[in-house]
Amino acid sequence: MHSRRTVLTTAAAAAAAAAAAAAGAVPAHAAPPTPGRQPVPDAGTLARLRRLIARMTPEEKAGQLFVMRVYGHSATDPDPADVAANRKEIGVANAAELIAKYHVGGIIYFSWAHNTREPHQIADLSNGIQKAAAAQRVPVPLLISTDQEHGIVARVGAPATLLPGAMALGAGGSAAGARTAGRIAGRELHAMGIRQDYAPVADVNVNPANPVIGVRSFGADPQAVARMVGSQVKGYQDGGVAACAKHFPGHGDTDTDSHVGLPYIHHSAEEWERLDAPPFRAAIDAGIDSIMTAHIVVPAFDPSEDPATLSRPILTGILRERLGYDGVVVTDSLGMEGVRVKYGDARVPVLALKAGVDQLLNPPDLSVAHAAVVKAMAEGELAERDIDAKLLRILLLKERRGLFRDPYTTHQDVDRVVGTREHLAAADRIAGRTTTLLRNDGGVLPLSRRRQPRVLVVGADAAAPSGTGGPPTAVLAKALTELGFTAHALATGMTPDQRRIDEAVAALGERDAVVVATYNVSAGSSQRKLVAALLGTGKPVVQLAVRNPYDIARLDGVRAALASYSWTDVELRAAARVIAGRRDPAGRLPVAIMRADAPDQELFPIGHGLAYP
Repeated sequence: MHSRRTVLTTAAAAAAAAAAAAAGAVPAHAAPPTPGRQPVPDAGTLARLRRLIARMTPEEKAGQLFVMRVYGHSATDPDPADVAANRKEIGVANAAELIAKYHVGGIIYFSWAHNTREPHQIADLSNGIQKAAAAQRVPVPLLISTDQEHGIVARVGAPATLLPGAMALGAGGSAAGARTAGRIAGRELHAMGIRQDYAPVADVNVNPANPVIGVRSFGADPQAVARMVGSQVKGYQDGGVAACAKHFPGHGDTDTDSHVGLPYIHHSAEEWERLDAPPFRAAIDAGIDSIMTAHIVVPAFDPSEDPATLSRPILTGILRERLGYDGVVVTDSLGMEGVRVKYGDARVPVLALKAGVDQLLNPPDLSVAHAAVVKAMAEGELAERDIDAKLLRILLLKERRGLFRDPYTTHQDVDRVVGTREHLAAADRIAGRTTTLLRNDGGVLPLSRRRQPRVLVVGADAAAPSGTGGPPTAVLAKALTELGFTAHALATGMTPDQRRIDEAVAALGERDAVVVATYNVSAGSSQRKLVAALLGTGKPVVQLAVRNPYDIARLDGVRAALASYSWTDVELRAAARVIAGRRDPAGRLPVAIMRADAPDQELFPIGHGLAYP
């Protein structure tokens, strides 16, 4: 009997050989590319890839520009509900039919599309997709991608390693830690057949009211963000996946979510150069494979007020010409409202390509978008030489990521790399540097197992990012119990009513201290009433901001306050160790916290963070 590795390796070799035959001979194996600026391809590689492009029909060329979602855990046999969803939204039954009909160049994985149940299944799905790609008339491997930023955005959950997100890493301040996190993430994604990660976020979060970036950013200091972005790019690409800095030209200073509206960035050219440009320059200097556009309007750069995704002055004039970037440009999702408000779904992909985009991500209606691109090519609106140049950039990226050599993976590869003890320990070590102690009046922290053995944990139980465990109050209570306390969890929610507040106060009466997890506290949030009621008992109250760190500005009377920057298990365990005094707080604020009663005055500046005596 053949082992699974033998059978899959044989299949992989045959399919890879088919792609290689179409493109010309290639080396059997090669190490991941060396970090740094993208290497100049040799003449033989360029000639081989150009021959491959020349074999494509206009329909195939158009398809190669698209990266599309598809429902299901399997490339050929998804669950009936996923088949129905595919037929309704895309007009196909599964990923294999999507590839055969539209010749797409990439597929993006989502947990909500049921692509990412567990690592072995993800590897099998990736292999099925690549097998379907190899069966095309012109066999071209697909670039499989996902949004695995870590922190609050993770499409692949446990047992894969889940690492601190960007703002937590920014609080930790270690470029080496950021690179290690990126390398671990890249190696694990590569082992599951995913070769492009839409990370890191290069936006500088200078607006505390930003509803879509927040803790997904490394912070508010452009130079510090640039240092972390460059390190993460090298880490991801060390690990074998294409990194993707987002969202160009910078989504950090807005109070509108581009998923539901069209944000405006009112930075002058000089402000952009100082605030937004440094992380993207750092990404380019680090040799990043791809950059994602933002659906935002920047009037200083394009008075037409087209979103950046559709703006030639921004994508070609600034990104290509001023910054000198020659890699792949991918749109943010074309299903987002920010890119759809001004033009119809048939015009958006054409305008994006004319602006300087190479990859078109997740259009709401692929048949409309694909037909529009083919029509624009036939009518000369999109010049064939320009489309061929875009295809060449995409194929060169696939070449760098080893897809023409061997696009497949195995269960053995998954078991050797994904969620290993070493990776999990590294995640805990990195997280251990990130928890920030904002306030500790009177030495409330650390809690003492002798004086405060019985601890109540209450607060917001936000839905856990994919596969990260939870709920947060339960994770905190379990971690504190393992550290020697007797901890009890009582979820009070993000909008606790008076009954839940009274219940929390009553539960605290039997205990010695309370940890309250807060989540994006606003002026009218009933979380403020909960915290006030707990303070009124006279028991020690420890407030932990589990998303944006700004909560303390609206919580009068709190004497002990921390920030974990996410509510994933790895960050909550790190916070529990700080609360219990098993680790000194080492995080420093990567953003400023402004006073709620005087928003132009700092309550805590960038770099603030207390230590234990």
